[in-house]
Amino acid sequence: MEAVLWYVLTGTRGGPNRVRILRAIDKRPRNANQLADRLDLDYTTVRHHLDVLRDHDVVTRTGDGYGTVYYPTEGTQRHWDLVEEIAEGRPL
Repeated sequence: MEAVLWYVLTGTRGGPNRVRILRAIDKRPRNANQLADRLDLDYTTVRHHLDVLRDHDVVTRTGDGYGTVYYPTEGTQRHWDLVEEIAEGRPL
């Protein structure tokens, strides 16, 4: 999980937005529209980042369609200190 977090949060241009998404859903599960509004990002951008995070088992979801909410996986929660360490090392 550590290598995955380093990759998805620092290995690509989208890392800073993925950190922002993770921090937002750590506070409470949210759907893509709520994340787009809260983070002032385009909805399709948020969906892309959520798909990347899901593909790497960093976030999971519950529900279907528009109401689908996302939250960090247990693995991500266990390594939350690393998420914050990565976040603090990058300008967001």
